[in-house]
Amino acid sequence: MPRIDALVARLGGELVGDGSVEIQRVATLEQAGEGDLAFLANPKYLSQLKTSRAAAFIVKPAHRDTVGDGRPCIVTDDPYLYFARTSQFFNPLPPVVPGVHPLASVRCAIPATVAVDAGAVVEEGAEIGENVLIGASCYVGRGTRIGRNTRLAPNVTIYADCVLGENCIIHAGAVIGADGFGFAREASGEWVKIPQVGRVVIGNDVEIGSNTSVDRGALEDTVIGDGVKIDNQIQVGHNVYIGKYTAVAGSTGIAGSVKIGERCMIGGGVGIAGHISIADDVIASGGTQITKSIQNAGVYTTCLPQQTHADWVRNFAHLRHLDALAKRIRLLEQRLEKQETTKETL
Repeated sequence: MPRIDALVARLGGELVGDGSVEIQRVATLEQAGEGDLAFLANPKYLSQLKTSRAAAFIVKPAHRDTVGDGRPCIVTDDPYLYFARTSQFFNPLPPVVPGVHPLASVRCAIPATVAVDAGAVVEEGAEIGENVLIGASCYVGRGTRIGRNTRLAPNVTIYADCVLGENCIIHAGAVIGADGFGFAREASGEWVKIPQVGRVVIGNDVEIGSNTSVDRGALEDTVIGDGVKIDNQIQVGHNVYIGKYTAVAGSTGIAGSVKIGERCMIGGGVGIAGHISIADDVIASGGTQITKSIQNAGVYTTCLPQQTHADWVRNFAHLRHLDALAKRIRLLEQRLEKQETTKETL
């Protein structure tokens, strides 16, 4: 088990207390026990810090003297980020074990460092980088390119001609490059399919969650920038552009031809209408419905906080009369303006 001073030497931060304490894992304040390293990121859990059984703690400078019993702590400006780095140290990804399973079908040349598990299919013309993992029952279409160190979990489908960068993680059931929802309508009401001939182009260090769909472009490409993190069960429509380091939480729907800037944070269950743009550094609260372009950075919210059903019914009854109320206010304002004008005339 590594000592806490070895962790600090590797990850930085300021060590306060005995550096010889050995750490076996990271844990929450509430669940931590002997040999565990816990972290305090939110001050509302300060009481748990005092009662936690952890061997050591990660804290902000303001809490460096709060740890009792002489237990050591690592002082850092961002304990949650430090926790993430520490957790990576204790829980590295398992190494890729090279080789093609006898029940896999590989129809192109691949490097000797690549692993292809049972039931996977890699079509001809695909280009696979070094140290790539293609999980069980995955499908990699003709002409697709996958960069080195990228990992496909089981049952991932990558359609033809898509591009995945380096160090990506695509989780189980994700579908990359299916047709976008493109149809034209006849006068009779019949729908005519528009061929989707673009690609999906994914940058480096991208993670895409399970059962998420990223549609290929209609004419241009759907583009996911470097460092983007996309959660589970998300729909990314055709021709969407997502700027680097943006994160999108689960169950969000992004309609076609949306452009999302860099470093945005899109909460869970957000709906984004098609053909709009979102500026860099925008935060959309969970459940927000974005129906027009956002030009400036900031936090945007359209959802209502929860309330009892009776309160909601009563408040909604008032909302139904807002238009009539607004008309009454305008009439009153006009009457006041007439009165003021009359007074000035007299």
